[in-house]
Amino acid sequence: MNPALGIGLKVASTLFFTMMLVCVKLVAGKVPPGEIVFARSFFALLPIVAMLGWQREVLTALRTSRPWLHVSRGAVGVSSMALSFIALGMIPLPEAMMIGYAAPLMIVVLAALVLGERVRLFRWSAVAVGFVGILVILWPNLNLLRSGSLTDIALVGSAVALVAAFLSAFAAIFVRRMTQSETVGSIVFYFAVTATMLSLLTVPFGWVVPDPATAALLVLTGLLGGVGQLLMTNAYRYAGAATIAPFEYVSMLWGLAFGWVIFSEVPGTSVIAGGAIVIGAGIFIIFREHRLGLERARQRRAMTPQG
Repeated sequence: MNPALGIGLKVASTLFFTMMLVCVKLVAGKVPPGEIVFARSFFALLPIVAMLGWQREVLTALRTSRPWLHVSRGAVGVSSMALSFIALGMIPLPEAMMIGYAAPLMIVVLAALVLGERVRLFRWSAVAVGFVGILVILWPNLNLLRSGSLTDIALVGSAVALVAAFLSAFAAIFVRRMTQSETVGSIVFYFAVTATMLSLLTVPFGWVVPDPATAALLVLTGLLGGVGQLLMTNAYRYAGAATIAPFEYVSMLWGLAFGWVIFSEVPGTSVIAGGAIVIGAGIFIIFREHRLGLERARQRRAMTPQG
C-alpha cells in the first residue's frame, strides 16, 4: 500500500474526468448526445484495453457469468451518461457537477430499498442534509414557482442533471451486486462495450459529420475518460476506499476553474453553499461506511463517472 500514490492517482483522475466534461460541453450544441456517448465509450476502450493487456488481464476481463447483468447496467449507465451530457449543454459546468454529487446520497437510499442494506440514523441524517444542499443549489432555478413556466432552460437542465444523478446511483447498485461475482476489469470493459453498442441505436435520430475540431474533441472525450478510469482504478490498488474516496470532490475545484476560465461561468452563492452542504454530507457518509466496515473499494474502482 502507498496512500500518497493512491491519493495522487485519484486527484489526477478527477482532473481527467473534468477535462472530459469540458470537451463534452464544448461539443454539446454541435453533436447529438448519442453521438457524444458513442465517442466517450468507444475511444475510452483504447486505454482500457491497453491497461488490461499491460496487466495481463484481458482474458480475465472477457470472462463473465452474468452477461445480461452487464447489459442492464450498461443501459442504465448509458441513460445516465446521455442525460448528464444534455444537462451540460443547458447549465453551467460547476452547477452540473454539484448536482451530480447527489448520486452518493441516492445510493444510500437505493441500497436500503433495493438491496435491503441496513442504514442507521447517522447515514439517514447525512442523506437528509445532503438533499437540503441539493435544494439550495436548485432554488434559484425554480422559476416554475414564480412564473409557472415549464420552458426555463436552467430549470429543465437542473432537472435533467438530477435524473442523471439518480440513474448513476441506480447503476452503482448494479455494480455493487456485480462485484460479488465479476472482476473489476470485466465490469469496466463490458460497460464501455455495452455503452458503445447501445449508443449506436441513436444513429437514426440524426448523427452529424463533425468538423475536424469537433471530431478531435470527441476523440479526446473518450481518451480522457478512459485514462481517467485507469487512474481511478489503479488508485485503489495503493490505498483504501476510505482514504481515497473523499478526494473525488477535488473535481469541484477543477470544475470551478475550467468553468471560469473557459466558459466565463461564475457560480452563485446558492450553488457554492448548497455544494458545500452536499460535499460535507457525502464525506460523512464515506467515513461512516468505513467505520461500519462496509467495503466499497471494488465498487468504486468499477464505477465510471457519468455513468
